[in-house]
Amino acid sequence: MSDIPVDGPQPWYRQRWPWFLISLPATAVVAGFTTLYLAVRSDDGVVAEDYYTKGLAINQVLDRQERAKQLGLSADLQQQEGGKLVLTLVSERELALPEQIRLALVNPVRAGLDKVIPLHRSGLQYIGTYPAVPNGRWKLVLEDEGGIWQLFSETQLPLAKAVTLKP
Repeated sequence: MSDIPVDGPQPWYRQRWPWFLISLPATAVVAGFTTLYLAVRSDDGVVAEDYYTKGLAINQVLDRQERAKQLGLSADLQQQEGGKLVLTLVSERELALPEQIRLALVNPVRAGLDKVIPLHRSGLQYIGTYPAVPNGRWKLVLEDEGGIWQLFSETQLPLAKAVTLKP
């Protein structure tokens, strides 16, 4: 009789079911810490801090676009060697060209990446320096210093070919 082994119940840690049941909440805890790490590491900021003011100002933006349509404005933007931006402003009506205009590169997802580039007049063109921005889809907003008109476009950066901005 001593040759017959007596099998008693195995301890809990040698069975499969307790480990399976423990793995479910453990997976949730690991996913929670991963989410927390990503949230802290990649702060995308507030898209618009003054969203209420911007909402009230939408009519002014529409007025600037309408003014650009009345003037028959459009612009061709191209990137040249050495990070130089060259913009040609075209108007169907006679327009006194401002000495400087602003080109805003607006990231549609992360406001913290937005850049404003001053473009200075050089003859019939405007010249500026291309900033270091991540490649991808961007909105381009061109406006004069006085806030009279505004032109828009969406494009892929860096520019591979000329982009036309229209009201």
